Amino acid sequence: MSGNESRRQAIANITNSYPKQGETPDPLSKIWATDVFNLATMEEALSKNAFKAMKKTVLTGAALDPGTADIVAAAMKDWAMAKGAKFFSHIFYPMTNVTAEKHDGFIVTNSEGGAITEFTGSLLIKGEPDGSSFPNGSLRMTNAARGYTAWDPTSPAYIMRTANGTTLTIPSVFMSWTGESLDKKIPLLRSNTAMDKAARKVLSLMGETEIAPLNSSCGAEQEYFLVDENFANSRPDLLLAGRTLFGAAPAKGQQFDDHYFGAIPVRVQVFMQDFEDKLYRLGIPAKTHHNEVAPGQFEIAPYFEAANVAADHQQLLMTLMKATAKEHGFLCLLHEKPFAGVNGSGKHVNWSVGNATQGNLLDPGNTPHDNLNFLLFCGAVIRGVHLYGPLLRAAIASAANDHRLGANEAPPAILSVYLGEQLESVFEDIKAGKLLEKAKSGGVMDLGLSQILKFERDPGDRNRTSPFAFTGNRFEFRAVGSSQSVSGPLVAMNTMLADSLNWIADRLEQTLASGADQATAVISVLKELMELHSNVIFGGDGYSTQWHKEAVEVRGLKNIPTTADALPALKDKSVISLFETTDVLSPVELESRFEVYAEQYILSIELEAKLVCEMASTIIYPAAVNYISQLSTASSGLANTGITLDDSVVESTATEANAMMAEVKKLSTALEKHDFGSIEAHMDYCAEALCTLMLAVRSHADALESIVSDELWPLPKYREMLFIK
Repeated sequence: MSGNESRRQAIANITNSYPKQGETPDPLSKIWATDVFNLATMEEALSKNAFKAMKKTVLTGAALDPGTADIVAAAMKDWAMAKGAKFFSHIFYPMTNVTAEKHDGFIVTNSEGGAITEFTGSLLIKGEPDGSSFPNGSLRMTNAARGYTAWDPTSPAYIMRTANGTTLTIPSVFMSWTGESLDKKIPLLRSNTAMDKAARKVLSLMGETEIAPLNSSCGAEQEYFLVDENFANSRPDLLLAGRTLFGAAPAKGQQFDDHYFGAIPVRVQVFMQDFEDKLYRLGIPAKTHHNEVAPGQFEIAPYFEAANVAADHQQLLMTLMKATAKEHGFLCLLHEKPFAGVNGSGKHVNWSVGNATQGNLLDPGNTPHDNLNFLLFCGAVIRGVHLYGPLLRAAIASAANDHRLGANEAPPAILSVYLGEQLESVFEDIKAGKLLEKAKSGGVMDLGLSQILKFERDPGDRNRTSPFAFTGNRFEFRAVGSSQSVSGPLVAMNTMLADSLNWIADRLEQTLASGADQATAVISVLKELMELHSNVIFGGDGYSTQWHKEAVEVRGLKNIPTTADALPALKDKSVISLFETTDVLSPVELESRFEVYAEQYILSIELEAKLVCEMASTIIYPAAVNYISQLSTASSGLANTGITLDDSVVESTATEANAMMAEVKKLSTALEKHDFGSIEAHMDYCAEALCTLMLAVRSHADALESIVSDELWPLPKYREMLFIK
C-alpha cells in the first residue's frame, strides 16, 4: 500500500468506525480506591498494633520495625492474591522521566516439587532489580552495577490490572550499592524533610508550640493530545519522536477558539470515562477534564495530594493514559509540542506547604496583611525564585519543552513571580517600610441581573504569561512540561523553600534577640528580603519584548531559552551548596543528574535529526518527484493539442525538493561531527547547529506539502490528525 493509499485508508477507517461503547459507570463510592492497599484496607487486614505502627509511619514518616514489615507483607500478599495477583513489582522512577518495574512471582518451590506462595517482610522492604542499563551519570561503573529498590511505605501499594494479568505494585526508591540516589523519589523525600526541618524553625520562632510534620502538596494539571492510531502509524516522527517533524499549517488551527471548553467528542468522552474509572479504582482523585485550546488537545486535573503520593500518582496516570488511549484506538501524545503553530502541552504544578496543626501556610486567609506566618512563607518563595530561578528552569529543561516555552499560553523562559494586585501591594508596603494597612478585597461581582447571584470577586486576576504564579492559596509552576515527572520541579521548589526558611529563621532569631516584638521582627526581616529580591516580582505581560529587555537589563534576571543554556545551572556553586547543605543531593549525585539530563537532551535532538533526514529522503522527496513526473507526463500528452500547462508548478516543486535535499545533506554531514570538547559544547551544537538545520529542511518540506497534489502526499496532514476523531 502506497503512502497516500495508507493515509486515505486511515481516514476511511476512522470515519466508518464507531466509538467503543462506554459502559454505565459504577458509582464512585463503589470503586474508589478498591485496588489500593491504603490505611482503610490495612485497618481491616492488620492487627491493631501493626496498623498503629503503619499509620504512624504513613502520617509522620516514623521508622517501621522488621517484625511489623513481616506482618504487613503477609497481609499485602493475601489481599493482592485475592484480587488475582500472582506477581509483585517494586516500581521505581529512574532519572529518565519514565516508570520502571520488574515483576517477581510469589511462587517458591519446596523440596517435594510442589509450589507455595511466599512474600516476607524482607522481600517487601528490599528488591534487587540491578537496573544497570539505566543512565546513572557515572555513579556506577559497568562492572559495579548492583542496584537496590526499597519500599516506600508512605506511598500506598496498589493492584495494576492489564490484559496480561494482575500485579501487586509497590512504590519504591532506587539506589546504587554505595547508597547514591539513582531515581527521582529519594531526592523528593529528602527535600520534603529539609523543608519540614526549616519550617519548624520558623514556626517555633513565631511562637507555635504544637507543630505537626509539614509536607508539600501537589496538584498537577495534565495536558495531552489524542491522535487516531491509523494516522499515528503512518507517521514515523510521531511514533519515534512523539512530535511531528514535518507538517504545513492547516487553514484552520485554533484561531477560532472553538475547541477550548467545547463539547467533548463522543469517542474522547468514552475514553475519558474508561480512563478515569481506572484512576478512581487506584485512588487517584481525577477532578476535572475538558477540551484544551488546540484542536485534538485535552486536559485532566487531579485534586491535590501529598507531594510524594502525587508524584507517584502522576507517573501512574501517564502510564494508564497511554495504555487506555491505545484500547480506544488513539495514540496519546504527551510531548510538549507535537504540532507546530498551536498550543503545546504543559503540566501546571500547583504547589503548597502545610500540616495538620497550622494548615496551609500559603493560604493568606481573609487578612493577608495580618497573617504573619503566611507572609514569611510567601516571602521565602519570592527569595527562592529570585536566587534559584536558573535551577527552576533547569528542573523543567528538555528538548521537548524548549519548543513550548514562550508562546501560546506557555510561560517565557524568564523565571518571575506573579503575586496578584492585592498581595503585591502588601509586599510593596513592607519594602517601603509602611505600616501594613488592610488589603483591599476584590469587591463584589454584580452584573445587574436579578437572576444571577452576586459573589465575591477574587482580589487579583490570573496571569497566564507568568511561569510562577500565586493563585489564591498556592503557587502554580506553569513551565513544567507535559511529559515530565513532577518530582524534579518539586525537589527544586522544596529545597529552595528550605534554604529561604533557614535564612528567615536566622534573621528572625537575631531580630527577636535584639528585643523587637514579633510583628516588628517579621516586618523587618521581610523588608530586608524585599530589598534584596523584589526584582523577581512581575505582574505584567510576560510575552512582551519590553519585559524581556527589562528583566535582563534592568532587573538582572536570566532569559534561558534552551536546555543547553539551562542545565549548566546544576553545576553552579550556589546550586551545589544549596543541595549539599540541605542534605537533598550530594555533589556527586547532582553531577550525575547533569550528565543524565544532558545526555537525554543530546540523544533526543540527534534522534530527531536522523528522522528528519530519513523521512525527507525516503518519503517526502519521492512524493515530490512522483508529482513532477505526473505533471511532466500530462504536459507531454497535451503537447499535440495546443494546450500547455503552467510550468511554474513543476519549477517550484523541483526548486523546493532540491533545496530540501541540499539541507538534508548539510544535516547529515552535521550529524557526523563527534569531536566535542565537553558535554556542554555538544549540547550547544545540538541547540544551534542541528536544530537550525532541521528547521531549514522542514521549511522546504512544508512548502512541498502545500504544492504537491493532495492525492500524492504520503503523510497524514495536520487538518486530518487534529480534526478527525
